Amino acid sequence: MKKKLYEAELIRLQSELVKLQEWVRVEGIRLVVIFEGRDAAGKGGVIKRVTQFLNPRIARVVALPAPSDRERTQWYFQRYIQHLPAAGELVLFDRSWYNRAGVERVMGFCTPEEYMRFYRECPIFERLLVEDGILLRKYWFSVSDEEQERRFRSRLEDPMRRWKLSPMDVEAVQRWEDYSRAKDDMFVHTDIAEAPWYVVESDDKRSARINMIAHLLSTLDYHEVKQPEIELPPRPESTGYQRPPHELQNHVPDHAATLE
Repeated sequence: MKKKLYEAELIRLQSELVKLQEWVRVEGIRLVVIFEGRDAAGKGGVIKRVTQFLNPRIARVVALPAPSDRERTQWYFQRYIQHLPAAGELVLFDRSWYNRAGVERVMGFCTPEEYMRFYRECPIFERLLVEDGILLRKYWFSVSDEEQERRFRSRLEDPMRRWKLSPMDVEAVQRWEDYSRAKDDMFVHTDIAEAPWYVVESDDKRSARINMIAHLLSTLDYHEVKQPEIELPPRPESTGYQRPPHELQNHVPDHAATLE
């Protein structure tokens, strides 16, 4: 996708996301958006564009670390429930409870019994969320093996993004077909009418961002909320306040001036 076209459409869609945010806030909507996909599929980049102009008090990103020893003894969905939205909130899960269907299954971090229990419980869990009024959207970002490897190599060679390449990512290259089978099984068990999966082709990052945001907006019957008119009052007359002497405070050195 051409950069100029991409940037123009992205800013238009982001302005719609701001309208969506106000609709969520005023109408007391609870919205959950799940971002899943292979490593380096572009999930983080999309989330960054979705939230770029949103209020972090309304739109929260949840990206949980590996479970603690205590959390491993809880009901599997328990650690995710506490992050679900209250009225007037939007929550974006950067990976979610579907870790069990993907990395935990492929890497052997759960038992076969835990894995099959997840597939029995997950559709019930999601139907309960929807029945209670939560708007649930699930996106799978699909990337080809060639593009994934290219992105991994790009991260490896870029010191600013080297941190994004983990040992788990390296293992993903060796287990491409295992992850493919896991994804196929996940769709069979959890692509339900109440909360279907939507696949985003993400070899082209710009197109993926535009397509995902446009689709999310199209699935929600939101409307623009009229904002109250705000007028700035005139600045009041001085009552004699004087700022303390400059030299009595610790100031950040003017590094910017040294660059000119």
